[in-house]
Parts: sequence; structure tokens; C-alpha cells
Amino acid sequence: MSAWPVYTGEGVPHDRVDALPDPPGWRTFTGGPALAHPSGDVDASTARRLGSIRSREAAAEEIQMINAALYLRRPLLVTGKPGTGKSTLAYAVANELKLGPVLRWPITSRSTLGDGLYRYDPIGRLREENLRQLRERDTEPASDGSLGEDIGRHLRLGPLGTALLPYDRPRVLLIDEIDKSDIDLPNDLLNVFEDGEYEIDELSRLPLAIQEVDVMTADRGMRAPVSRGVVQCRAFPFVVLTSNGERDFPPAFLRRCLRLDMKAPTPEQIRSILGAHFGPEVASAAEERIRDFLALRDRAEVTTDQLLNAIYLATSGSGHHHSVEDVIDAVLRPLNGTGP
Repeated sequence: MSAWPVYTGEGVPHDRVDALPDPPGWRTFTGGPALAHPSGDVDASTARRLGSIRSREAAAEEIQMINAALYLRRPLLVTGKPGTGKSTLAYAVANELKLGPVLRWPITSRSTLGDGLYRYDPIGRLREENLRQLRERDTEPASDGSLGEDIGRHLRLGPLGTALLPYDRPRVLLIDEIDKSDIDLPNDLLNVFEDGEYEIDELSRLPLAIQEVDVMTADRGMRAPVSRGVVQCRAFPFVVLTSNGERDFPPAFLRRCLRLDMKAPTPEQIRSILGAHFGPEVASAAEERIRDFLALRDRAEVTTDQLLNAIYLATSGSGHHHSVEDVIDAVLRPLNGTGP
């Protein structure tokens, strides 16, 4: 296991993901043909997160569990209070391992498995087909190839569906706030996580002459071929599911995930975060505010990003001093409604 750790948490991009050993036999997937991995260049979404990533030193437990998930090709369920940096783990891994844009699926109470896999627009396709038939009334009928091209323009893979394409490197998928989902979604994910594949009914019902259809993906402007309506991964994606700990999950779901409990940043980590964002002089001058914040955090639910907002307001020179202090107090209002 000389490649361990593949992910170091240092934030310096490298290609050590290629040194990952072969997956265990029960997590081997053979989707293909292999697709070239999207560019490892930092996209706009990741760039917005990099400040948080670089200002926060990864804990040893985080590094161990991330590497375990990469080695075992298992999803990583990350729990913790708001503001502990759960979702930033996905961006940190994508950045360091050069795995391309993070595929993000924000969960709501109305989210279904189908939303994550793909969406098909039958109404749009019907309208286009009617227009085409009007134009071709006096010409040769469309070929089967044209039929596949038509349906491909009205079908878009979702974040989960895109992550399961047969890329030569794993994609990073962030399933954000899974505890907000309908009670059935965790169970619905079981087979997809276990099999690493899914079927697109609208494509599998096409005539046998149409073997492959190019469909739109969750990557803006990108398309990918799907053969006979079946998508199977080649490199199982690095999946991060975040949870605020607001619900319990079925044992069968938990069995298929590795679990990481994110702790609130320590005082030393908070000082490091402030120093990275505002410089060491501001961080040093904010020591009293840090102590007040830590005392407040001991008895109420407040997050580090609230402190960052308060420090910014205090140092930006905006407004009268007393009015700014009032705003800062409002910014640091506990999330659970408990007064200071």
C-alpha cells in the first residue's frame, strides 16, 4: 500500500490518483468504452471554494477516511453541524487529485433518484418532431440515426448520472444535505451505489439499429455516448454525502457508506482560517472577538463563516462604529435561536 495516502490534504495538485491500486473484486466495474476525464483545471465553482479549502488544515481522521473511500470505492457520508466544512471536502479532493469539476446535487424534500440520474423532455421532443414532419412532408423520411440524434437533444444526465459515466478517472460527486431528502431516497440509492450502473428507459426502447446515442451531461456544453441505454461506471466516483445529523438513515444504506463525523474547528484552526483570509495582523487584532465567539459557541450554535462575516464587517471600514457593532451582533446570532 505504498500509494497511501493518495489524498494528503495539503492542497497541492498532483497525479497520485493514478497510483490507486485495483479495487477489491466486489467493487470492480467494467463500463466502457473509457471516456477522457474532464480537464483538471479549476472551474468557477471550485475557485469560490478554494479560499476555504486552503485556509483550513485537514484533520488526520478526514485524510484517513477520504483515502479509505478512494481505495474501497465507497461513498463517504459526512455528518456535522452547519459550517464545519463538510461540502468543502469534495472540492478539496477534486482540486488536489485533479479530478475536474465537482458534480453537485443539492437535495430537497422533493428530490428523487430520477432527478439525480437524468431528465427527459418528451414535450420538447414532440414539438420538434411535429415541426420536422411538417418540413419533411415532401422529402425522404428520417433515418434511425436521426431518431437517436433527436432524442439525445432532449435528454440530459443529472449529477449522479454523469458521475457514473465510464471515465478513466473517478469523478467527484457532492450529494449535499441528504438528510433533507424524502424518506425513500437513501434506499433508492442503494442499488445504484452497489451496481455502479443504471438504465435509461427512453434509450433502451429505441430500435436495435440505434446502438449509441449522444446525450447531454451535467457538465455544461458536454455530451457523452450511451450504448443501448445502459450507463456503467469504469472508475467508481468519489461520492460525498453531507448530513447535518437531523435524521437517522437505514442500516442497509449506512452499510454501503464510510462515515466521517466533522468536528467544529479548534481555536488554532479558526486563527489559521482568519489569517489565511485576512492576514496575520487582522487575525491577531481579532483575538478578543475570537474568544467571544468561542465562548458563544460553547452555549449556542454559531458557525465559523458567521465569525468571518463579522470580522469582515469590523475591518472593512463601513459605517459608523456603533451601527457596525449592532450589525455584527446580528450576524453572530445563534442558528438555534438561543440568545447570547
